[in-house]
Amino acid sequence: MSRRRLRVCHECDLLLALPSLKAGEKADCPRCGHTLVRRHNNPAERSLALAIATLITLALSVAFPFISFDISGIGNRIELTEAASTLIGLHQPLVALSVLLTVIVLPAVYLLSLTWLCAGLILRHPLPRSRQVARTLRHVTPWMMADVFVIGTLVSLIKIMSMAHIELGLSFWTFCAYALLLLLTTQSVDRDWLWFSLDQEPLAPAGARVGYSAAEQGLTGCHTCGLVNRLPESGKGRCLRCDEPLHPYHGVGSQATLALLAASVVMYLPANLYPIMITTSLGETLPSTIVGGVLLFIQNGDWPIALIIFTASVLVPVSKMLALLWLCYIVRRQHHSLNRLSRIRLYRITEFIGRWSMVDVFVVAILVALIRNGSIMSIEPGAGALAFTAVVVLTMLAAMMFDPRSIWHGAAPDIHADLSSPGPHLQSKESNHV
Repeated sequence: MSRRRLRVCHECDLLLALPSLKAGEKADCPRCGHTLVRRHNNPAERSLALAIATLITLALSVAFPFISFDISGIGNRIELTEAASTLIGLHQPLVALSVLLTVIVLPAVYLLSLTWLCAGLILRHPLPRSRQVARTLRHVTPWMMADVFVIGTLVSLIKIMSMAHIELGLSFWTFCAYALLLLLTTQSVDRDWLWFSLDQEPLAPAGARVGYSAAEQGLTGCHTCGLVNRLPESGKGRCLRCDEPLHPYHGVGSQATLALLAASVVMYLPANLYPIMITTSLGETLPSTIVGGVLLFIQNGDWPIALIIFTASVLVPVSKMLALLWLCYIVRRQHHSLNRLSRIRLYRITEFIGRWSMVDVFVVAILVALIRNGSIMSIEPGAGALAFTAVVVLTMLAAMMFDPRSIWHGAAPDIHADLSSPGPHLQSKESNHV
């Protein structure tokens, strides 16, 4: 069969051949359901327009006032960047850095990189260092959290709305538009088309057989550009097209995930035992832990907000740690209490929900920046804020280090015959499911 347009599913390691796709269609792996490729109309123009619009809304969000409040003639007004700069002044530089990177810096890097790439493709002459720029997109995407910051802002507003007059600045509304446009921009990028346009795709290694595991054939797919590469004898190498380090499957191994989970468990204890923020009101100081904040919302009758904070700060991180521990156990024992499709769905859920735990960190950042009125009323970050930020980062890294291909270790590739003619069997549909 043809050695062109072969792909390795990154979640089950099955070697597949892409069908011909039209705009609005996608190709999913027939074994695990992972989306390999998704096509769009005018992909370069579409992504460029969205990226420029998102950059404009980001610039407006930084330039104008974000939120202001007033209590009996005493108040404060902040800009978006003060959510990070105030934390630096209160000796929390790592928390400030995490807020600044996830909300402003990394999204800006992503948008500028995408603008650079799309402009070159529209001009039919890729701009200098386009391949190096394109490599950054995959690494930056998981750490952009503008949408999570919007939820954190809303929680913060509800928390202080009952005791102060709140005024939303122009920056708040442009930031909401920025978060929505950023989400649309990331979904508009067709990485397969992008890399094919930047650098024509070499033929897959000779002898590659679709419908079989790539690792069994000494092959691996590049996680950045998708090219199928033959592994060198050393077992390590770089992609022939994008020069990214290859990540071949070497069998079940979860030591890195377990180590990161152990570190996150250690950090989760001080994150809950120490106060995440300290409130001073009329000279009286009141420390507040994560659970204490949830109970306070319940006492005030704010059940929806209490549920959001409890879910993001307690239920999500604990569930994610337990789910990853269970997956690490089950792939080693090859236990069959849950089928492989259910396991891979559990992994996708744990990978998706981890970033939403940052809601509590963003709530602290906003309240600390906004409420700065000395002994009358002020809020400072507690020691638990840094510990909880570490928990979020460590659990996200643990999910990234877990290799979902180990879930399919030992699975019989019972679809060989179905894939001997790839076009009609690796289906492409406009619906959400194959």
